[in-house]
Amino acid sequence: MGAVHIRNLRKVYRREAQQVPVLDGLSIDIAEGDFVALMGPSGSGKTTLLNLIGGIDQPTSGEVVVSGTDIGRMKGGKLAKWRSRNIGFIFQLYNLIPVLTAFENVELPLLLTKLSKKERREHVMASLGVVGLTDRIDHYPRQLSGGQEQRVAIARAIVSDPALLLADEPTGDLDAKSAQEILTLLQRLNKEFKKTIVMVTHDPHAAERASRLVHLDKGVLEATPATAAAAR
Repeated sequence: MGAVHIRNLRKVYRREAQQVPVLDGLSIDIAEGDFVALMGPSGSGKTTLLNLIGGIDQPTSGEVVVSGTDIGRMKGGKLAKWRSRNIGFIFQLYNLIPVLTAFENVELPLLLTKLSKKERREHVMASLGVVGLTDRIDHYPRQLSGGQEQRVAIARAIVSDPALLLADEPTGDLDAKSAQEILTLLQRLNKEFKKTIVMVTHDPHAAERASRLVHLDKGVLEATPATAAAAR
C-alpha cells in the first residue's frame, strides 16, 4: 500500500484568541510507489502537511486517508499503533539517542512488537545492510559522521518495513557529498524497495531526485510538474 488520499484538508492553530490557518482546503493524491518532493517558502505548511499524513498531528477538518485508513478519525493508542506499522519518519537532525549504539537505535521501534530477540536482530541487520552500515553496529552517534547518522536514522525508519516514508529536510544538515549519498539511498528505497516517499525540502537539487514536485504556498497547492529525476 502506501497511497495517500487527501481531500479539503484544513489545519488551523489557535494562538490565544487568534486563529492561524496553515492549510486551507488542500486536496492531493499520492500514488503508491510515488517519490514526491514538497517545496515552498518557510511557513507554507510543508511540515504540517507531513505531520498530518503521518498521524503526528490531527486535521481541523477534511479527510486524510493513508493506505486505505482514514487516520484523521483515529486517536490515541490506536493511531500510535497504526503509525508504528505504516509510517517511517526521517528528520533533518537524525533524532538518534546518544547513549545507544547504531544497532540499538535501529532496534528501538521493534521493542514495541512481538518479535523475538533473534527476529529483531535479523530485521536490524537487514536494515543496516540496506544503508551500508553493518560495520558500524556498535558505534555510538558521536562516533559517526553526519551522513552515517542519517543512514542509521533511515535504517530505523525502514526497520518495521513501512509502506510510506516521510522525510523532513533529510539533507538539510549534511555536506554536499553526504547529501547526495542520502538522496541516492532514498531513490533506491523508492525504486528497488517500492517505498512511497514524501520529502519536504528547500533544496532544488534534492527535489530533482523525486519523480514528482509539489509546491505549497500559504497552505495552498500550486503546480505539480513531474521532474526528470525518475529517469536518472
